[in-house]
Amino acid sequence: MTDTIFAPATAPGQAAVAVVRLSGPQTRRALAALAGRLPRRRMAGLRTLKTPDGQAIDQALTLWFPGPASYTGEDSAEFHVHGGAAVVAALLQALTDLGLRLAEPGEFTRRAFENGKLDLAQAEGVADLIAAETEAQRRQALDQLRGALGRAQAGWRDALVEALAMFEAAVDFPDEEVPADVAERAGPHLDHLIAELQAALEGVQRAERVRDGYRIALVGAPNAGKSTLLNALAGREAAIVTATPGTTRDVIEVHLRLGGYKVVLADTAGQRDTADEIEAEGVRRARAWSRGADLRIWVVDGAGQTPAPPPPGLKAGDLCVISKADLPPGAETGRAQLECRALELELHRISARETADLSALEAVLTDHVVEALAGSEPPAATRLRHAALLGEALERLTRARAHEEELELAAEDVRLAGRALDRITGRIHPEDVLDRVFSSFCIGK
Repeated sequence: MTDTIFAPATAPGQAAVAVVRLSGPQTRRALAALAGRLPRRRMAGLRTLKTPDGQAIDQALTLWFPGPASYTGEDSAEFHVHGGAAVVAALLQALTDLGLRLAEPGEFTRRAFENGKLDLAQAEGVADLIAAETEAQRRQALDQLRGALGRAQAGWRDALVEALAMFEAAVDFPDEEVPADVAERAGPHLDHLIAELQAALEGVQRAERVRDGYRIALVGAPNAGKSTLLNALAGREAAIVTATPGTTRDVIEVHLRLGGYKVVLADTAGQRDTADEIEAEGVRRARAWSRGADLRIWVVDGAGQTPAPPPPGLKAGDLCVISKADLPPGAETGRAQLECRALELELHRISARETADLSALEAVLTDHVVEALAGSEPPAATRLRHAALLGEALERLTRARAHEEELELAAEDVRLAGRALDRITGRIHPEDVLDRVFSSFCIGK
């Protein structure tokens, strides 16, 4: 990491202030060349920035962070300039003329990781915090940035070291004065660790839903009122509503915030047998999206006279919403009520035109979301990468418990479990893993 890098740390476009960051061995030289003299360490100083040939760029607040007491662990600096595009462009050009280069996505945080300022899980927390849209996402990302997973991993590793020491004592010193049951004493440590890893693994799914959104699918027959309900909950015309059956051909997603959590609500094609190739593909996509959803809402035309069977894939605890409650009930209402009891669905009768009905339904959905995603504390492991490594460690430890009579094999499995856990926080970090993690960052981070 001999290059000195720079990048805007604020979004492009006109703004009151834009921030440009620098990091690397030539930071001090570049700061002095542009600002004339350095500000005091970690204190803002007002300076007139000038190009290498003496042309004024802007008046700016400048900050100087000598390494290792900086975000990246290297000499770093920031320029806080006026946010006009021409000002930022002139500053970036001046930095280029001084021999600095534009940073790659995530390069600042990657340098922080390489210099021991963050572990890999904390670096992922930085990315999640930047992308956070809801309060729950912010809390979860901040907890990871503060090192929650690293602390958990350190505890797991201590338990592994303790168990491994017992196995190796039995293997390497069989004739020494060690207790005869020393290897057996590793069992409780492994059992406790297996339970903790299983709990952490279960938390990943909740964390993924906090990040990506709790998924709710609107399903049912054509013209049941799904698109109308979607528009009413979204508060905008997201889906086309007509009296023609089969208007919705594809999955239409809208993002909501319920109880402080991100929710993805999807209107899906009306499910029926059809010879229309395009509509049939829409039905296939509807069923696929519904299967992967966390909650399904079966929407029934409460005024309809032709009862339709419930769509496939409904589960106990899903919702049945009988729409058009402002109209006289038809035969579909009675059929749906019977099906709801048989399938153990929550039944709600509403009119999308009534604000009170929509508010009540929104409250019900909020309860479902909060119950599914809330917990006493955010999960330690939050990504599929973490889940894969936890699963690998769990498999190794389970095998170690099965090798109680073959101590060498048990010790090796414990050792490999430790290596899997080390990769979570980057203590062992193949380059392809780092490339995948940091490629998702924005340029200035």
